[in-house]
Amino acid sequence: MTEKRGPERIGIYPGTFDPITNGHIDIIGRAARLVDRLVIGVALNIGKGPLFSPDERVELVRDECTAIAARTGTPIEVKHFDTLLIHFARAEKAGLLIRGLRAVSDFDYEFQMAGMNYRLDHEIETVFLMASERHQFISSRFVKEIARLGGDVSSFVPPLTLERTILRVRTDKGETKNA
Repeated sequence: MTEKRGPERIGIYPGTFDPITNGHIDIIGRAARLVDRLVIGVALNIGKGPLFSPDERVELVRDECTAIAARTGTPIEVKHFDTLLIHFARAEKAGLLIRGLRAVSDFDYEFQMAGMNYRLDHEIETVFLMASERHQFISSRFVKEIARLGGDVSSFVPPLTLERTILRVRTDKGETKNA
């Protein structure tokens, strides 16, 4: 007898991913086990002073997620968007928004955002995944700041992202590779 299966579960994990961190990778790996297809939405957010362009962030996230897709068997797509998250989710036919929480301070903002998104479309649910304890303090903002000031961010980002972040920071400062 063939098992009857419901509609495809499509999840959206949105963020700026500037740069993608080990915390993001942790959430992506866990989210991929919850859905049939995961779309990572790279938000265009000029207000945060991006280190990488949207296209560069999409490429980095895609490169960093290849192993996760292979390990979980879940297709992972990476796309940038500059619309309301709900509009992006509708365009992707997603029924699930995945949000990572690091600390109680994240919850207040995310709780409000989930409520607003529900009011905009009550067919799209928000699911919160807690960051694992070893990644709870990591944020892209801190990674950029530490890297720009010459600190070691190797334990906060995956290897490819580390390489590209250091190169970008050096380039922005006018340093050469030999410096």
